[in-house]
Amino acid sequence: MTSRDRSPAPPLGPRNWPTWLAIGLMAAAARIPWPLQRMLGRALGATLRRLLGRRRTIAARNLELCFPGLDDAARERLLRAHFASLGIGLFEFARAWWGSVAPLRRGLVVEGLEHMEAARVGGRGVIVVSGHFTTLEVCGRLMCDHVPLAGMYRPHAQPAMEWAVRRGRARYAAAMFPKQDLRGSVRHLKRGGLLWYAPDQDPSRGDAVYVPFFGQPAHSLTSTHQLARMSGAAVLLFEHRRRDDGGYTLKLSPMFEDFPSRNATADTARVMAGIEDMARAAPAQYLWIHRRFKRRPDGGDVYAGR
Repeated sequence: MTSRDRSPAPPLGPRNWPTWLAIGLMAAAARIPWPLQRMLGRALGATLRRLLGRRRTIAARNLELCFPGLDDAARERLLRAHFASLGIGLFEFARAWWGSVAPLRRGLVVEGLEHMEAARVGGRGVIVVSGHFTTLEVCGRLMCDHVPLAGMYRPHAQPAMEWAVRRGRARYAAAMFPKQDLRGSVRHLKRGGLLWYAPDQDPSRGDAVYVPFFGQPAHSLTSTHQLARMSGAAVLLFEHRRRDDGGYTLKLSPMFEDFPSRNATADTARVMAGIEDMARAAPAQYLWIHRRFKRRPDGGDVYAGR
């Protein structure tokens, strides 16, 4: 979907009924009072930590690789905090798509809007780079109160869930582009649009290189470099996190200078370094359950036997 008003009919066939049930439960959960959602989210996270053994193992291995200076007890505390954040994040997703974010606007801190204005001088498009954090969806919606963000996303294989994702994000995003729609994304940027996306997961397709991430070689898309080169857009970072007091902080950085360069690997390393800094600022909220290091330059598997 590339605009708010292009909404396909929902797929209603019997094979989609289980997914519709799950969507209905999420829509109902979106209407639970926010303080209760946070409490239930922590409990849900603890339950997921026990039930999702494979994901728990992946997250533990990622923390071992990325925080070698922490002892076992400290990494276990961080793992528990991550699953608590993940549980809260599921309620945040539901609220972003189907609920009201009015309670979340109270105590909201937004920093760096002047950097966005500076990047947009002369009608220039802007690539807004973030990472996969548990707060991604709700903070994207909150930032859309202040700037008209469009987004790139990975289409969902299940038709009913794909419809729900697109319909939910159309409530607040200026536009949504499937990751395959490179032409549409570039056109949007050339028209002065803002494009938000997160290039920090190990890609199955696309031009990628190995660059450092928490001191580990991470297989990373060069797409930020490529999009900037093709569109002439500026690039800046979007940091978002859930604070201990229950509020949220959204922070835009100054735009990257001399970007893109002629070196796609160096540019990708700059982007990943920025995302690493954001993850270090809120380590429990980064999505550690993803196999970030599933590809290695030597062909090894850091998750083997775990």
